[in-house]
Amino acid sequence: MGEYVAQRHWGISVDTHTILRWGIVVPVSILLGWLFSMWHVPAAWILAAIIASGAMALITGEDLKVNRKFYGLSRGFIGIMAALPLTVVSFGQLVGYLPAAITMSFVTIALGIFCGVMLHRQRPRDVSSETGILSMLPGGASLMPALADELGADYRYVALTQYLRLLIVSISLPAVVTFLDTPAGRGGDLRLEAETTWWIIALVLVIALVGESLGKFLHLPAAAVLGPLILTVLASFFLPEGHTLEPIYAFKVIAFLSIGWVCGGGLSLPSLKAFAKQLPATILSIAAVLGLCAATAWPLMHWLNISYFEAYLATSPGALETVLALSAEGGAGPVVIAVQLTRLIAVLVIAGYLPQLIRAVSKFAKRR
Repeated sequence: MGEYVAQRHWGISVDTHTILRWGIVVPVSILLGWLFSMWHVPAAWILAAIIASGAMALITGEDLKVNRKFYGLSRGFIGIMAALPLTVVSFGQLVGYLPAAITMSFVTIALGIFCGVMLHRQRPRDVSSETGILSMLPGGASLMPALADELGADYRYVALTQYLRLLIVSISLPAVVTFLDTPAGRGGDLRLEAETTWWIIALVLVIALVGESLGKFLHLPAAAVLGPLILTVLASFFLPEGHTLEPIYAFKVIAFLSIGWVCGGGLSLPSLKAFAKQLPATILSIAAVLGLCAATAWPLMHWLNISYFEAYLATSPGALETVLALSAEGGAGPVVIAVQLTRLIAVLVIAGYLPQLIRAVSKFAKRR
């Protein structure tokens, strides 16, 4: 397709046809991302990239492949961003809420796994066990497509389902909490605000670039994400006070665009038709996850003697940035971030070892 030109990009030969397609997709993605951000659309940059690359893939009838090295760097940024909340909560705060947090986390994760298995059983040819479970795990929406790609699941279906849930949660959260009594003035600001210097930017780049190699050396699942995540947590212990490893906005945009391009660039009419067939069951599963999370907030409220506002935000299935912003505005205590982080860690562990867990359960079922 197209006349090949004598040049290499990131170590891979590129033809003029591919250059022309990316020459359209990149500026359109940036324009849409900027507009969606101005309109406060959830997951603005990812959605913009999915639309731009998906339209190109559907119009041309060809996959739009993202360079693996560029995508690896982007997944490194995702791993760093996932680690940031782990670096701002003290160990003592986490330990105090740990029993309740673990209990509630595994209840909601268990429902997500159950709904994912039901999706797989309904259409086993279209949705694998890994794909169904990763689609329904509560929290970590930005991580799931990258993990799905690493684990051999259908990252397109996972991305579409996770961001449908993210959209629903992001829109519903601000509306719901307006009807709840807030403990304003009792909590601290949980947002990540710190000084960014040139050496922080350089360190973020280094972690994003070498994190995958560390993850592979340690034989971690989803090494491209978990490697940078672990490096970020370790490096945070040595940072001067007032500094975090939060990537600059440009790095975040690159990471989100990359995820969107990978998901949208692989879209085709058959894959969209398959997703449409699953849409009723998918929406029902998402509603079940949201409903159970809201229900688990009641026992959590009485267990820890906190407000329902705090418990509801603590058990919200995803949209962590929205959760933290609402927590800060409403004066919520550290329980919100403690429960959310506990569940995020549990989701990462379960998702990372998902193929092994599924094989173990299958062997046990056969023996029975």
